[in-house]
Amino acid sequence: MRVTKGGPAHRAYSVVVFVILASLDNVAIGLVPPLYGSIGADLGVGEAHIALATTVMFLLSAVAAVGWAYAGDRTDRKPVLIAGTVIWVAGTAWSGMAGSYPSFLLSQVLAAVGLGGVASVSFAVVSDLISPRRRGLAMSFWGLSQGVGTLAGTLVGGLLGSDDWRRPFLVAAAAGVIATVAYLFTYDVPRGDSQPELSGVAYDERIHRDDLPKILARRTNVWLILQGLSAQVAFGSLVWLPVLFRARAEDQGYSTPTAIVVGSVFATLFQLGGALSILGGLAGDRLQRRTPRGRALVAAIGILAAVPFYVVLYFVPFRIDVPDGGSTGAVIRAVLTDVWTEPSVGLSLATAVFALALTSANSPNWFALIADVNPPEHRGTVYSLGNLVNGAGRAGGNALVGVAFRALSGAFPPPLNYAVGLAAFQFFFIPTGIMYWLASRTVARDMADTHAALATYADHEAATRAPRP
Repeated sequence: MRVTKGGPAHRAYSVVVFVILASLDNVAIGLVPPLYGSIGADLGVGEAHIALATTVMFLLSAVAAVGWAYAGDRTDRKPVLIAGTVIWVAGTAWSGMAGSYPSFLLSQVLAAVGLGGVASVSFAVVSDLISPRRRGLAMSFWGLSQGVGTLAGTLVGGLLGSDDWRRPFLVAAAAGVIATVAYLFTYDVPRGDSQPELSGVAYDERIHRDDLPKILARRTNVWLILQGLSAQVAFGSLVWLPVLFRARAEDQGYSTPTAIVVGSVFATLFQLGGALSILGGLAGDRLQRRTPRGRALVAAIGILAAVPFYVVLYFVPFRIDVPDGGSTGAVIRAVLTDVWTEPSVGLSLATAVFALALTSANSPNWFALIADVNPPEHRGTVYSLGNLVNGAGRAGGNALVGVAFRALSGAFPPPLNYAVGLAAFQFFFIPTGIMYWLASRTVARDMADTHAALATYADHEAATRAPRP
């Protein structure tokens, strides 16, 4: 089915569906970490084996994204997105029905292949719906949907999976089916639809195999791609937050099922600062109007300023008071009450929200910068290359921090080994901040070159269609 109307209501509907799709694929990614212990026990393997499945998922989804994005930049993007969504839904449903570890690992591989297509291709489509002036703000909502999806995955995995780890996967797969049907009726966004230079022009450029040198010749692209390696090592370690808080609950004497719920709820609460990425997007838009370096500088400052707050977060002691063995709802209510009645819990939450608010300036400005310095037919591929490096960094962070926890456990008993390991990994944000500063030095030239090329294309099309005297 091909729907092309594109009126205001249709565009609004399309944006909502894209936001939901971006959220759901991250739900699928976030389901597993809170359930490492439960899945491993049921399938007869250790937590490290299940963590390996998550690492493989990060890597494969990032590798697959390059192929999906290239296909989307060369062809009709709608069928590509539908195919990717159907594949990850099938893999997620299979995960919920897996009866052995090899079956579970293969199901995660299948889901990862599909997930790679959703983010990279939908990014290119969304960038064509948004004018350059508001890219930071709009991209903050799109990026926020992914963060919300990861949080929802953590929460759904911990809550629905506390007594049956299979249930969250089947629920996520069912939601994916519904979203796929809704996507069939979205607007087919023309390439370059939001570019002022291309107003009234049918832009029909496609990426070609020899375009990679052109992409890398834009020096800003190099820094935007490479920054993810170190950033995602730090971000990748954060998938262990539920494990840290679960270990803290167990250290206070709570049973494992209750500790899993506690860990998932605290990890979700502590990541609410990501919602403030909207402020980072607004700040990037505002400073960008004053200087082409604006978005990159906002991202650099946010990333570097967050490091000390993260380090403090992992060592702030807190005591919780929840009903051990109580219902999921009762545990959640008790945790929320502790936020207001237990000063140490409130301080931890405030520190986490502030740290995450600072680092969340990274996401919308990264998205907007890719759209700013690249023509429409390159955006999906550049995003996927950045996502590939991001995936390598995130997988590395997820895997290496597990090794660090085990190495530290000899000197620091749980949960202190988790705190020390997570704190150490936050220093990987420092080279990320430096690379954003380097990007701020080249972005003006790369933006000017891209805008000039689009204007030249528009002038050529206008001259071609003009009636001859």
